[in-house]
Amino acid sequence: MSAHDSLSPPRLHADEVDLDAPLVQRLVARRFPQWAALPVRRLPSSGTENAMFRLGADLLVRLPRRPGAVADVGLEQRWLPRLGPQLPVAVPEPVGIGEPDEGYPWPWSVFRWIQGRNPVAGAVREPERLAEDLAVFVRALRRIDPQDAPTGYRGGPLRDRDEPTRAAVAELGARVDAGAVTALWEESLRAPGHAGPPVWAHGDLSPGNVLVDDGPLSAVIDFGCAGVGDPAVDLIVAWNLLPASVRDTFRKAVGADDAQWARGRGWALSVSLIQLPYYWDTNPALAENSRHVIAGILAEAG
Repeated sequence: MSAHDSLSPPRLHADEVDLDAPLVQRLVARRFPQWAALPVRRLPSSGTENAMFRLGADLLVRLPRRPGAVADVGLEQRWLPRLGPQLPVAVPEPVGIGEPDEGYPWPWSVFRWIQGRNPVAGAVREPERLAEDLAVFVRALRRIDPQDAPTGYRGGPLRDRDEPTRAAVAELGARVDAGAVTALWEESLRAPGHAGPPVWAHGDLSPGNVLVDDGPLSAVIDFGCAGVGDPAVDLIVAWNLLPASVRDTFRKAVGADDAQWARGRGWALSVSLIQLPYYWDTNPALAENSRHVIAGILAEAG
């Protein structure tokens, strides 16, 4: 472990706790003595709710950074073993759950390491293939039995986002074309709502939660937002990752009608508008992706 590995990245939230490699090493040693000798290294990530540490060559430790992420631990521990076998690509496989200890107040997870890299919006290799792979994943997730499933973090109607979306536009001020983004947001709100039964959705399909192996999709990670609701939320990947040239490929492969596509665009716009002022200074990768989405949707609208 280098000196840099022990340094913590900037704090993203007022209520997050301090996490570093030595603390995780102690937590692992206490809870899983069989892994006590494995090296621990913090991983760079654009994720905002959890911190990730590589444990040896084959394991990953994932810990909530703040109180709002604690419920995700139980959700993933319960549902990933059920969802994984029904999905066409790898998803995180829990191999242990840690307990509060060493001053750290919450449960945490150990997963098997998944090889791959995050694609970069604007520099996607084999975009047509990735669009089709993502559509296959989304459709497979939607087909999973929703019985007893939790409501997705973003499973409700788009209109529930109206107040925070408009507040974010006001906070951004001259940094965005407020009139244009507000008009597009209102257009999304006019789309008919989801009329069918709630279905499974990942809820946060974004470059940081997608892994590729050269071109093809190899894994989808971070199911903390997953649950049932309006499937349109998983269309956000059409704008936060896929280039405009293959959006129609993705739309056709996933089977989105006009109303669902409009809601998906609204979700992508709302998520990015809310994230941008909050992470403007503290999370450059997420802020840049938010700007990418907003610019892309404005360009698409002409």
